[in-house]
Amino acid sequence: MGGEFLVKRWIDFSLALVLALLTSPIIIVCGTIFYALYREKPFYISQRAGKDGLAFTIYKLKSMRTQYGIDGHLLPDADRLTKYGSSMRKLSIDELPQLLNILKGDMSFIGPRPLLLEYNPLYTEEQRKRLNVLPGMTGLAQVKGRNNLSWEEKFSFDCHYVTHQSLLLDLKIALLTIYRIVQRDGISEDSQATMSKFTGLTP
Repeated sequence: MGGEFLVKRWIDFSLALVLALLTSPIIIVCGTIFYALYREKPFYISQRAGKDGLAFTIYKLKSMRTQYGIDGHLLPDADRLTKYGSSMRKLSIDELPQLLNILKGDMSFIGPRPLLLEYNPLYTEEQRKRLNVLPGMTGLAQVKGRNNLSWEEKFSFDCHYVTHQSLLLDLKIALLTIYRIVQRDGISEDSQATMSKFTGLTP
């Protein structure tokens, strides 16, 4: 497993370096368009749980505006998601800055998606297995349904990946991810702009 991990890390770093160089003009152009349209910083920066649940800083292109209600709280995602941002999400362009996370070693191309730190104490013992590996830009849960899955289903696929991870499985997930992007499938739950917040096991 150690040798396979080193091979995976080498593949991650090499591919991320090439893709970062190739897609940097896309990131710059898309970020500039977002700023020109909405006069907001185009990058979303957040703390997420990485391997072993440790915090790291994740980078994305913003797809939602920063808008607050009269109560001083952020408006719901559906109200802040822009048409331009929705288009970026359908093509997963908003995820491209995470290539920097891969270069830094915070993430891999394939693995469970990195979630909020506040979710760490809510996992069951089984669900915590998803923290045993580096989080990924895409993973088994994403190609099996992405945001159309329930949290329990997503975590089940994440844990299955951790238990059965291999370079061959990573290749299959990578190819299925490309297919999903082309099909533009599973971006959001049917009733909302993004995945609902995880609050623990459903009774």
